[in-house]
Amino acid sequence: MKKVTLGLIVALFSIISFSASAQESKGAWTTGADFYNRYNWRGSDFGNSPVVQPTIKYVDGGFTLGAWGSYSLSGVTTATEADMFMTYAFKSGFSLTLTDYYFPAEPGSVGNYTTYKAPHFFEISPGFTSGKFSIVGNYAFANVNNDIYVETALALKTCSIFVGAGNKQYSSDKNFNIVNIGLSTTKTIAISDKFSLPLTGKVILNPEKDQIFFVLGFTL
Repeated sequence: MKKVTLGLIVALFSIISFSASAQESKGAWTTGADFYNRYNWRGSDFGNSPVVQPTIKYVDGGFTLGAWGSYSLSGVTTATEADMFMTYAFKSGFSLTLTDYYFPAEPGSVGNYTTYKAPHFFEISPGFTSGKFSIVGNYAFANVNNDIYVETALALKTCSIFVGAGNKQYSSDKNFNIVNIGLSTTKTIAISDKFSLPLTGKVILNPEKDQIFFVLGFTL
């Protein structure tokens, strides 16, 4: 990886870490896992397979440092992913996220994680949230072709709607196209007095690829 890329990562980490240290709140670790019937990312299908997507993160004020993964429950390797990320959310509604995406050939594979070559790539994502409206831009660099993806979302009373557009890896002709239109809703099912199960359902249309997906999952 080029020195300029390393410099950008170190600079961003230093800024976010310094900002987080100024927070008065004490940090806390959390963990959880999502289970879905399939993995769909920004309108693209990552394997027709049920997946488990574990998360572990440390939150201190507006600063979040975490790890997220996706693993097929039926051995489909295209659903395998292991990411590291850090975010700083400002009180103004703006946020900034840096993500290291990693796509191993198979779970537990031995290879090139620490070399920071493909199948690694990095992404910087500025975002803004105001009330029920949010927008985030994503610029992928290092080991990819400077791909761009932008998504807006609106949280309604009973559901959320979203629209995303991207180029290159998101689009068949590599041009900037709308690739992700969807609606999501959540329902909590009470299992007992002390335990409830949040269910999430999504319908996702990728007009650029003329595909539609239905995603259902729950969170533990």
